[in-house]
Amino acid sequence: MRLAPVPSLPEIRLYMAHPGSGLRRLLEPDGDAEESATEPQPPYWAYAWAGGAVLARYVLDRPSTVAGRRVLDLGAGSGLVGIAAAKAGAREVIAAEIDLNGIVALGLNAAANGVAVSIIGEDITDGPPPAVDLVLAGDVFYAQDVARRVVPFLDRCLAAGIDVLVGDPGRAWLPKPRLRLLGEYQVPDVGGNGGGAREPSGVFAFVPASA
Repeated sequence: MRLAPVPSLPEIRLYMAHPGSGLRRLLEPDGDAEESATEPQPPYWAYAWAGGAVLARYVLDRPSTVAGRRVLDLGAGSGLVGIAAAKAGAREVIAAEIDLNGIVALGLNAAANGVAVSIIGEDITDGPPPAVDLVLAGDVFYAQDVARRVVPFLDRCLAAGIDVLVGDPGRAWLPKPRLRLLGEYQVPDVGGNGGGAREPSGVFAFVPASA
């Protein structure tokens, strides 16, 4: 992994994948019975995905969004969004990430940017939200099963008086009826697709379901 500035976010550096990273081996079983019982996780944490990038850009451009607040970076991956929140003046940043390699990368990325991020290394979507003021959710609607877990969790956040912002380039399972557009940026969606062209991605407020 190489420490490099994030496209569209030169204020933040992350350890990101490059052709020599050898990340493919993380998807290959190592032959150990105990390890192979768990399906390998794609290294989502090794890339700056568009939803996280646009949410981080929004927070850095509007620091009042997070200043003095307790913030949860949900499905944190590389920690990009949480790092942006910390740089923008959040009182406390908690990052929730389930991938063990991602947890390590997240800690390294936070240290490389000189910010403090507390990490929850488990799936929190089945339980009550932590004691925060704001949830930042970048690229959490990339799969149907994930969306089905995340939406009820975000509803519990709203019920607890917690604001929720979503960053997404328009992935298949984005709950569009529940979103109010706040801003839009052109950012690359480099997420392992071999791309990098700048495409529009939005920042949305997650709002209660219509009665």
